[in-house]
Amino acid sequence: MSDVVIHQVRPTKVLFTQGIMQSLTQVQWVEQTDTSTYVVTEKTPFHPVSHIWPDHPADKGFLVFNGKQYTVTDCVTGAFDIENSKLYKGTDIPVKRGEPGWYFVVLHELELDMALNINDAVELVVDARYQTALSRGHSAGHLASYALNKVLEQGYWRKDASRKDVLNNRDFHSYAQTLSLVSENKSTDSYRLGKTLKKRGLNVAEILADLSLIEARVNDVLATWLATNASVVMKCEGDTLTDSRFWCCDLGIGESITMPCGGSHVQSLTEYKDITIELTFKSDQELEMITKAN
Repeated sequence: MSDVVIHQVRPTKVLFTQGIMQSLTQVQWVEQTDTSTYVVTEKTPFHPVSHIWPDHPADKGFLVFNGKQYTVTDCVTGAFDIENSKLYKGTDIPVKRGEPGWYFVVLHELELDMALNINDAVELVVDARYQTALSRGHSAGHLASYALNKVLEQGYWRKDASRKDVLNNRDFHSYAQTLSLVSENKSTDSYRLGKTLKKRGLNVAEILADLSLIEARVNDVLATWLATNASVVMKCEGDTLTDSRFWCCDLGIGESITMPCGGSHVQSLTEYKDITIELTFKSDQELEMITKAN
């Protein structure tokens, strides 16, 4: 990146975990490339796409400055090298979070003609409809993964497993997941059913034979869980981008889920009419689960 204004950047405070979708804030850093302007602010309601596990897309919305709206064309994770006053974007980030001498920030990308200065006051406004649709898709995907584990626990393993989920079911999702993608009111998960899982004791042939039955049972579990109208709470160990965040949902009857997750989420299961999954074998070693939220 070029055309840098030297300034001490601090870690971005994130607001999306609190359901806040617009905020007044100050500009900390402005940097231009040949095609875009990148803006770092003190705080933001925008959820950036992760450079490590980019399953949850960036929020959409706009920045308001001097009464004019500017579209935020992308929102990504950035890392600021304090000693060298250098900003790295997305997959160019050379360090892990928590590295001494580095701050992680949210980078708002705007069109090139955006002219801002350090300490300018701006308003950031998230597209609430889009963020809410992503949140529904993401939380639904979490519930579906635990429901799938629960159903497969009932007769589809011939060996015990050292890795159990928080509901004490063998963690098929964790063992087998190779890809996930959150989209509006939807989540897509891909699972690999290779030799390693068969050695761990997964009965892949039985799963193939019973795929429609498994799908129906998972949907039954999801319907039962939604009927609890349980709250979804994001527990945060701090307000910066790299502080640990946990998705928590107490379904009652001894089924309470707490899991690490950095995405945006619903606040209650009452935000759903229903959640259903579809299971498809893409090959003899790849299973796809599509979760749809209504």
